[in-house]
Amino acid sequence: MDFLMSGLAACGACVFTNPLEVVKIRMQLQGELKAPGTYQRHYRNVFHAFFIIGKVDGLAALQKGLAPALLYQFLMNGIRLGTYGLAEAKGYLRTAEGTISPVRSAAAGALAGVMGAYLGSPIYMVKTHLQAQAASEIAVGHQYKHQGMFQALTEIGQKHGLVGLWRGAVGGLPRVLVGSSTQLCTFSSTKDLLSQWEIFPPQSWKVALAAAMVSGIAVVLAMTPFDVASTRLYNQPTDTQGKGLMYRGILDALLQTARTEGILGMYKGIGASYFRLGPHTILSLFFWDQLRFFYHSYTK
Repeated sequence: MDFLMSGLAACGACVFTNPLEVVKIRMQLQGELKAPGTYQRHYRNVFHAFFIIGKVDGLAALQKGLAPALLYQFLMNGIRLGTYGLAEAKGYLRTAEGTISPVRSAAAGALAGVMGAYLGSPIYMVKTHLQAQAASEIAVGHQYKHQGMFQALTEIGQKHGLVGLWRGAVGGLPRVLVGSSTQLCTFSSTKDLLSQWEIFPPQSWKVALAAAMVSGIAVVLAMTPFDVASTRLYNQPTDTQGKGLMYRGILDALLQTARTEGILGMYKGIGASYFRLGPHTILSLFFWDQLRFFYHSYTK
């Protein structure tokens, strides 16, 4: 049940935040490996990107890649939050004094996140391809011509086999490692502190909401450079063997981005990342906490 509730919580958040994921992907690919000022900026900021995508691609384009996004969230977060929830319930994350251990919490969050992300990597890659697809006048990054999730997975699998389907998986792990450990560690620690300080009534939904808000800010700051590099690794064109033509790996992607676009290039789309990751973190952790609370209340 822990795994099912975790997956459902993440899917609930995903429906609301997927349009921001589309905007984020487009902004991260804009001006890829080009010096600032040498390319046309189709998307000036988050709000302008929403307007342009809706105007040129149509409003439905703001929910591009929703099917793989939901499947990825269910797989990745079902494993991630479910595993973390089990570790928390068994008391593995607490010190002898009974308080949450930040080190154990971060380690459990990172390990659980890596497991979920690696298994869901092919789905995440296809989601990135679909969300980057745009009308030629506002297209950024390499343009794949997929018709949908199953067609894309089948085509990649037939052309490049399992290696092609898991391309970019290792490069995507630091993103999840940093994001997951930061998210779950700050969420549990903040929730623990708020409960100790008795700012809100015991078992109040406000405790989970406030802890998730703090967690969202920490995640965006720690994760964005790895998120930019991961998006570019997944979306780069490939040769006949399925090998990426632009980047050799995550470190190469980070170095090339920093060299050509500057440090700010590594934080491209941070506005969209905040507006997407903030609410997604808040909603998924809030839904997860509430589902667990109701489940344990009615199964006693």
